[in-house]
This record gives sequence, structure tokens and C-alpha cells, in this order.
Amino acid sequence: MFFDRTTEKPLPTGSFRFIALDVETANNDRASICQVGLACVSLDGSIATWSTYVDPCTSTWTCTWIHGISQETVRGAPRFPVVLSMLTKVVTGHAVFQHSSFDRSAINAACAQHGSLAPEWLWRDSVTVARRAWPELKGNGGHGLTSLKTHLGLEFRHHDGEEDARAAAEVVLRAEAATGLDFMVLTEYSS
Repeated sequence: MFFDRTTEKPLPTGSFRFIALDVETANNDRASICQVGLACVSLDGSIATWSTYVDPCTSTWTCTWIHGISQETVRGAPRFPVVLSMLTKVVTGHAVFQHSSFDRSAINAACAQHGSLAPEWLWRDSVTVARRAWPELKGNGGHGLTSLKTHLGLEFRHHDGEEDARAAAEVVLRAEAATGLDFMVLTEYSS
């Protein structure tokens, strides 16, 4: 499978309530981002998704067994600085959800590797939101996407950047519905 720009969806544009972001990496080096996915939540609650493969310029692909992305998959894909520039146009000024701290640390590591400053996005964590909405999951499956998939009946393909970003966005929306609280209030919670 090769990267094919003719089938890539355009980046979502417009005003969003928040955005969820997920990355996949080629190996245990967090800078080895090989896919980025976005889920942009509009004011009406609809979700527009987007993803791109990223060429991490590595020959070490120890995580292919997790997500199915290989060096061949990303052949011809843009490198991280190009993708970061694209993301910045959409993400800047919005709350950006990740599910745990992995995605932000990967973005920061890739920026460092490429000599760029880490973006000053308004990072939020959907795990924090899930802990507030469903405290009963602590010690009973936890608040990871796999557990929440079962608990909330979410349908998505785990370890795909676009699908995981959409799942994180859905977690936030369902938490708002379950608690009656806005995501900004829900992110103030700490366990």
C-alpha cells in the first residue's frame, strides 16, 4: 500500500468546539510518527475526520504489528514538518484532545527531532474527561480506549490515527451528555 494523495480527504475547515488528535509511531521512539489523525467537532456536535500517513524517515518499524503501517505504506507520504504546518492551520486556537499524554509527547519529540519549536496548542486529555464521567471504571477496566469502547459501545478500529481520534472525540461528547458539563469543566478534574 502506497501513500496516494488523490484519495486523501481535505483537512476539515471551519469553527470547531474542539479537536481530537491521535498519532501512530513506527517504533518506540516517539518522534517516529507515521500517521496523524484528527477529529474536528463542529458546533452542532458533528465530527469531521482526517488523517495522513507521515514518512518518519526510519528503517526501524517495530510497531507495524500493532497498527499495520509499514515503511512501504508511508512511501511518498509527507515528512513531519509538512504535516505539522498543515495541522497548525486547523488546530491553532482550538482545544486539542489526546487520549493520554502520548500524542502530545510524540508531537513534541518529532518537533525536537526536526529542529522545530513544539506547538503551543491548547492540549486537553480525554482520559481526564472519562475519569470524571465514569469513575466506576477505575480498577474495573480503566479509562483506556479499549475499555471505553466496550463500556460506551463505541465502534472504531483501534490503533488507526483517524479512528482513535474520532473515538476520543466521541468520549468527550458522551461525557458531556452523561454529566451535563462542558468539556472545559470536565478537564478541570484530576484524580
